[in-house]
Amino acid sequence: MSNRSTSAGSSWPHPIQAVALDMDGLMFDTEPLYYQVGTELLGRRGFEFNMQIQQKMMGRPAPEAIGVLIAEFQLTDLPADLMQESDDLYAALLAEGLVALPGLFELLDHLETQSIPFAVATSSKRRFAQQMLSSFDLIPRLQFLLTGDDVSQGKPHPEMYLAAADRFQIQPENMLVLEDSENGCISAARSGACAVAVPGEHTAGHRYDQAFLSIDSLADRRLFELLQS
Repeated sequence: MSNRSTSAGSSWPHPIQAVALDMDGLMFDTEPLYYQVGTELLGRRGFEFNMQIQQKMMGRPAPEAIGVLIAEFQLTDLPADLMQESDDLYAALLAEGLVALPGLFELLDHLETQSIPFAVATSSKRRFAQQMLSSFDLIPRLQFLLTGDDVSQGKPHPEMYLAAADRFQIQPENMLVLEDSENGCISAARSGACAVAVPGEHTAGHRYDQAFLSIDSLADRRLFELLQS
């Protein structure tokens, strides 16, 4: 099924008063790092990681993502042990450097120029989110940071974006959400927000039927037009 997208000149029927951004795969090119972690984690146990498994894990909080691995490969490790091992591997990779995805800083500058508040709503753990955002001095620019540590139900449940709208002190329909994953878009749409999908190579095969708009990157002019509508 083709992705849903707006036609030229169409606009969200509610004023956009704030923007919530996912982080992994949307702001920063972290998916290759997660793939390396998954490959090493499973390789140590005689299994082979693959893109299909990674896509099932995308957008989910760490405990749920680890649960996917355990179920798929019938691992006997304790979830807490796997999460700690995964965290250690990921921290080492992050220390080597992080790449911001195209259009990110242009978009943030535009939002600030237009006095549109923005925040990050990510399934990542707070320690890693803070580390990544701090590496680009972005935390002071955010209204707030919501992480997987702050919600009890991960994406695709709408809790994350309902909480974000509440923190912005607006109705969900007045919030635009930028997401790269299918689970994230479902979460945003279920909250009532304007879900905008930004697919990447790592999300091949994802469906974005519930997204109001699907764009090529954060630099896509359709996004800026939507923000001004």
